[in-house]
Amino acid sequence: MFFLYFAWIKLPLWLLKFLETMPIIGKLLKKTTEFSARRGALKGLDFKDQIKVLSKILYFAEETKFGQHYDFQSILDSENRVENFQKAIPIRDYDQFYKDWLHRCLEDEADVIWPGKIKYFALSSGTTGSPSKRIPVTKQMIRSFQRNTIKQFTATADLNLSDGFYQKSFIAVGGSSKPEKKGNHYEGDLSGILKKHTSVVLMPLTKPDAETAAIKDWNKKLDRMVEKAPEWDISTVAGIPSWCIMLMERIIEKYQVESIHDIWPNLELYMFGGVYIEPYLKRFENVCGKKVHLLNTYLASEGYFAYQRRAESNGMQLLLKSGIFFEFVPFNRDNFDEHGNIKLEAKALTVNEVVGGEDYALVISTNAGLWRYLVGDLVQFVDVERREVRISGRIKQYLSLVGEHLSLDNINMAILKTSEKLNITIPEFCLYANAEEQRHYWCFGSQKPMDCDLVMKTVDEFLCEGNDDYSSVRKYDTLKSPVAYQTDVDNFYKFLEEKGRLGSQNKFPRVMNEYQAKEWKLFLGV
Repeated sequence: MFFLYFAWIKLPLWLLKFLETMPIIGKLLKKTTEFSARRGALKGLDFKDQIKVLSKILYFAEETKFGQHYDFQSILDSENRVENFQKAIPIRDYDQFYKDWLHRCLEDEADVIWPGKIKYFALSSGTTGSPSKRIPVTKQMIRSFQRNTIKQFTATADLNLSDGFYQKSFIAVGGSSKPEKKGNHYEGDLSGILKKHTSVVLMPLTKPDAETAAIKDWNKKLDRMVEKAPEWDISTVAGIPSWCIMLMERIIEKYQVESIHDIWPNLELYMFGGVYIEPYLKRFENVCGKKVHLLNTYLASEGYFAYQRRAESNGMQLLLKSGIFFEFVPFNRDNFDEHGNIKLEAKALTVNEVVGGEDYALVISTNAGLWRYLVGDLVQFVDVERREVRISGRIKQYLSLVGEHLSLDNINMAILKTSEKLNITIPEFCLYANAEEQRHYWCFGSQKPMDCDLVMKTVDEFLCEGNDDYSSVRKYDTLKSPVAYQTDVDNFYKFLEEKGRLGSQNKFPRVMNEYQAKEWKLFLGV
């Protein structure tokens, strides 16, 4: 962590390493973090910051083909830039944005959606069975990520971490840092692209090492990290829960120890993002020998959106000054059809117009040339004044076969409550609809045998309790009783491996579409 704060100082690397070993440095960094947290607590929350961001990216892209097509100049000259921006440009999902504009960037055409040629594209995991999305990554976007990564560590001020925490290493369990060249541009995992742009001064305390980070095969990379683990003094782990926990479980198994703290005694913080943490908490607690603080991060291939700033809040504060203009489309029948497709007349709200507790589809315009881009996530504001959100689901991971309107939020909550009531662990699961039978099928992944009928009955009860629409269609048997079966949890990872999506930022889809369900059943032989 020492390097995160002082990488800008032009000192010899040997001197930085020497200073890193001095206890006074840890105390100094902790005080600096606390001061930065207090100073920045209420900054960047004004809607004026969003107007400035919009104006800046419009001005920057004014001479691009996209900017000329939508007459950015007239928007900038208008009194109400936000209103005119929304009127001029339609909201698009990835497929539409790719078809209309992005494909030209991938053909190495210059000045299409952002000035110059875009050199890097992040391969977004999307969902199993779908081709990878290629998300533009610009110099401005990379700088935003770097600044926000450092800012996020001010959130540790609330956790009362040890002085030594700030002098230990940080491990990011991510993709390969060796993007592949395609024509005149490069494609790869965002974590790898960001790793490639890590300062030379930061390298010594950023794990894994460059050689390990460049390995593309997830299993080989995992083996290498397990081998190197005893050499590293880790205080912070970051990444998607399934892969981070898998790494720690392998380390414990390899060295025949009781917990990860026998290898990394100074581990105090886990920064996660991308999925609900609740289904993984028991597994995480099982690998830890002492308390590890959790901080949530809303980071995607499209941008760094938010992070948990207050330990006592389950919300993440939106980054309103970091090159992204946010909009929020109420997730209802007025704006979306039954398949989750956005309607042409959909009305988007600004951060100044939202209310708490409602589901909104997130729309972004960014300093990487994404314009009114529908991310695919649903968010809820848990604190409107503080601009704090939580991810409540995915637009497409949503079931409404007969009007049950079952969201990912409902599903995760039912799984969590069932796990607590029955004292079991369900680390992986998925479900899909059978239109012919008018019922849902669930697959629970666990290494221990479970009473699937009892688990399914309990999940069904909690879904009825938490969702009136679901309760109604189940009461009148419009939606038939759900059916469940169990498979070994490793099959979830083997399936991802078969599809070339093992490790890194890839996530198993909780709610499967028809194609995904067919592939999954074929894989399991059910």
